[in-house]
Amino acid sequence: MGADDLTSATPAPTSGWRSGYWIVLALLVSGYALCAAQAGPDPSPAAFVVQLVTVAAVLRVTDVRMRFQRVSWVVLAVAGVSAITATALGSGGHALDVILSAASMVAFFVAPIAIIRHQMMRRGLDVEALLAAIAAYVLVGMFFTFVYNLIALLTVDPMFGAGVVDSLSSQLFFSFTALTTTGYGNLVPVAPAVQGVAVAEAITGQLFLITAVARIIRGSRAPI
Repeated sequence: MGADDLTSATPAPTSGWRSGYWIVLALLVSGYALCAAQAGPDPSPAAFVVQLVTVAAVLRVTDVRMRFQRVSWVVLAVAGVSAITATALGSGGHALDVILSAASMVAFFVAPIAIIRHQMMRRGLDVEALLAAIAAYVLVGMFFTFVYNLIALLTVDPMFGAGVVDSLSSQLFFSFTALTTTGYGNLVPVAPAVQGVAVAEAITGQLFLITAVARIIRGSRAPI
């Protein structure tokens, strides 16, 4: 699937203060707060629904072709309703947690790609470009959060060693400290595979700042 399949014609300029990216950022803050409140590794159905709405908003704001949007909305709606129904009927459990985690990971993988493609078609630096860069960066952190979460759900040993609560909240915190290369050191993954993911996230965070943000800011400016 090429860029033409995902993105419509070159988007018309939009005032940054009226940009839909404000809605995306508000949804991201809500989803982050819900994940941060999780005391265990099991994803919250409420957080999952907010994440699905966030992705739907991203697809709308980034001018993805309407046919692709409609298919995505149907898939997202079915996923959200299924998660809520399974929880309400008490038919959840570990399998549902794994499905929610994997679905969130895929959703947060697609969303930043859509934003970067959308902004590469625009010209110049404005408020919307900055909002898009922030949203894409946070989405990358959320993607890696659910990579850690999925690993934790599929393995037996605690991700950060004995004595540390292996919660979605701690995975979220660790993800963003790795992405920003802050490295407080209070959470250290034990398994070599998770350490490799953390290194990959740190490299991704730096490459994002160096390349993706630069491309978003520059857009496709006409040559002088």
